[in-house]
Amino acid sequence: MAGTTSSTMPDLVSEGGTLLRDGLIWAIFCRTGHEPIELERDVVMQRLATGVFPQPYADMEGWAWLHFDIVHTLSRAQIESIPSLPEEVRQVLTNLERSIRLDNEDETVFGALPAFDDTTTDDDRNVSTWRFALQPDLLVTTRRHPIPALGVVFHELQRGLIPRSPAKLVDRALLEFADTLRRDFARLDDQLDRAEDVLLMLDRDTDLGRMSSLLGVVRRRSTELRRVLAPVDRIFRDEELELPEWAEDDLRDRSQRQVHAALDDLLALQDRARSLQDELTSNQAEETNRRLYIVSVGTTLMLPATFVTGFFGMNTGGMFLTDGSWGTVEAGGFCFIIMLGTWFVLKLTKLL
Repeated sequence: MAGTTSSTMPDLVSEGGTLLRDGLIWAIFCRTGHEPIELERDVVMQRLATGVFPQPYADMEGWAWLHFDIVHTLSRAQIESIPSLPEEVRQVLTNLERSIRLDNEDETVFGALPAFDDTTTDDDRNVSTWRFALQPDLLVTTRRHPIPALGVVFHELQRGLIPRSPAKLVDRALLEFADTLRRDFARLDDQLDRAEDVLLMLDRDTDLGRMSSLLGVVRRRSTELRRVLAPVDRIFRDEELELPEWAEDDLRDRSQRQVHAALDDLLALQDRARSLQDELTSNQAEETNRRLYIVSVGTTLMLPATFVTGFFGMNTGGMFLTDGSWGTVEAGGFCFIIMLGTWFVLKLTKLL
């Protein structure tokens, strides 16, 4: 059997399928208003070889979803030999690069889209890529790492939430990716809220170095996410991209709106992080100037005293205040008087 039922799925968090020997994770036939049907291996092979389903699936209104793990060499070899898919589509499905793409050839929509994998924590998710080939009655997806977004969509199908077109499934996976992005944005925004609160209540005990590190983490993560999201937004907005009518509304129009909205949220987050960074830089410069000011005032006040001590330190004859027993006290008082006079001069000239 090519797929698995919900009772035999050991990895509910990631994708929900049991990896078979040839890399096929699941194969299901979906009909609106009905539960998904697991496809036998010979049904899968006949659809891939001939481009049509055998009976009784040929008379049913529905579509199939085949999901492969292309880490396995056998899986890649099987996909590369599918005669019902154009050669360029097969190459994209087996490609291990992380480039983003969306294209159309012979009524087959194909490409590679981003998603978060489940190999890291929620605070620092890695972005991976999954690939797909889309026809009116077939969706073939491949991945190298487990993609939680595809697992979410798969479980929705198991619950009977089956769209009329497989194009909506791709759109749903992108929506799940965008929702995960927004959760990341909310977490980063909370960090900016804390940084803003500290900057507004700035005092001498504030650790500006720690604040700079916090803002650096937010800006680094937002830049990473923008490098992923901007190409997706660009390919959906490409006026030269022509998709079949059955995929235009369900895939391009809906996905473009949600990806563009996520990109707008990201740009707003980056603008806020940049403004807080400028505010922090200004506070750091102000703190540095304040410390330099204190040092400069102290140096200026001690300058006359330095001159006096240097003068009395000369080994020359006839130095006054050397005969009495109060010479040191008198010299110290002389230094203090000169320092006090210097302080009054700085005050009069408004340098203090």
